[in-house]
Amino acid sequence: MLGDAVLREDLRAYLDSLLESARFRDYCPNGLQVEGRERVRRIVCGVTASQALIETAIERGADALLVHHGWFWKAEDGRVTGFRKQRMTRLLAHDINLFAYHLPLDAHPALGNNAQLALRLDWSTTGRFGEQDIGFVGVPSAPTSVGELALGIERLLGRTPLLIGDPARKVACVAWCSGGAQGYFEAALATGADAFVSGEISEQTVHLARETGMAYIAAGHHATERYGVTALAAHLTEQFGIACEFVDIDNPV
Repeated sequence: MLGDAVLREDLRAYLDSLLESARFRDYCPNGLQVEGRERVRRIVCGVTASQALIETAIERGADALLVHHGWFWKAEDGRVTGFRKQRMTRLLAHDINLFAYHLPLDAHPALGNNAQLALRLDWSTTGRFGEQDIGFVGVPSAPTSVGELALGIERLLGRTPLLIGDPARKVACVAWCSGGAQGYFEAALATGADAFVSGEISEQTVHLARETGMAYIAAGHHATERYGVTALAAHLTEQFGIACEFVDIDNPV
């Protein structure tokens, strides 16, 4: 700590420990992905390290970007050309650090995307499911139906989710996993949940929902993953006294 600043390495160590990044098998490196200046006074947070978010960070004088979706994904072309060069050039030219936490920020029991969705929708978490316990399962605070559940999600996220299933079905138990978690459908089904909420849905998942009777609510990948990094930003401000601002770059998906 340096008054109103935190050393980059102290911030990295704190985030890695808080989010337990070392325990996850992930599709990208978690933690500090691009090294910038040593002292961090201002952080811009967002869902994805896009060109638009980088430009916003530059405009607002940020020392670091903190995101859920960073760079260097497995099976991705690793050459720094085209849009990758443009992004990296701007980041390096302004000496801005890039921190990214993918699965660790989905799974954290208090600050993660799934925990924060539950908090905002007034669901109580009773268990976890899926690979590396990324998925959450729990109960709504009051008796509800699938249709009412979808309506509450729409109010929170500001977008109409895609609902597959009977809107009148009663929901005693709900399973959820933010982002592109359609592959967790069968694991969610095994929990005994009446509905599964995620960000995306695949063609084959529609048939599974219809055939099994468990409702599927696809609420948007970006929309369901805004709240983890928002909560983490507030936590860092409280912990270190530095400015952390969430910037929502519009994304219809």
